[in-house]
Amino acid sequence: MNTSIITYVGGRAVPVRGDDIDTDRIIPARYLRTLTFEDLGTHAFEDDRAQGKHAFDEPRFQGSAILLANRNFGCGSSREHAPQALMRWGIRAFVAESFAEIFFGNCVALGLPCFTAPGPELARLMDSVEAAPLQKLGLDVERQLLSWKGGETAIALPEGARRQFLEGTWDALGQLLEAPDLIRATAERLPYLNDFAAAT
Repeated sequence: MNTSIITYVGGRAVPVRGDDIDTDRIIPARYLRTLTFEDLGTHAFEDDRAQGKHAFDEPRFQGSAILLANRNFGCGSSREHAPQALMRWGIRAFVAESFAEIFFGNCVALGLPCFTAPGPELARLMDSVEAAPLQKLGLDVERQLLSWKGGETAIALPEGARRQFLEGTWDALGQLLEAPDLIRATAERLPYLNDFAAAT
């Protein structure tokens, strides 16, 4: 099934500096009560932004599609709201030194590639983007390369996630919804479901 193959993400970038930026900072807990994810983008980093001078408020970074971060981005609670908020702000991919495992998995499920790069390369990239925010970055999923004003930089994506993006199999829920007959047939073969149905 190749419903949504992702081979490349391009666009301007926004640097969000700092290690251990957790999901509580990405989207405050009070927004977990929302019934849909639709308006979460306007609240991304809301409490950090309220303290003044945040990259998400700077006009030069508006419209960015790639978020640059440091170590352990997306740590803390496992809320899906965090990548949802960033996606709805406009982010389509991430490059960081490392990611929290659950955040990474939630991003893959939304079709948001999370690449890693060495700290010194990220520092150079962030400096370059802050100096020239209109430059376009390109993330090549197949070749695992980042192209930018400074040339090309090797980036990494775990092979399982990389294959999912290249084959269009990252959307597990979408695949389930497209195969109701197979789901029904599988359910009918499961003895514990049949025993439950007979008992009721």
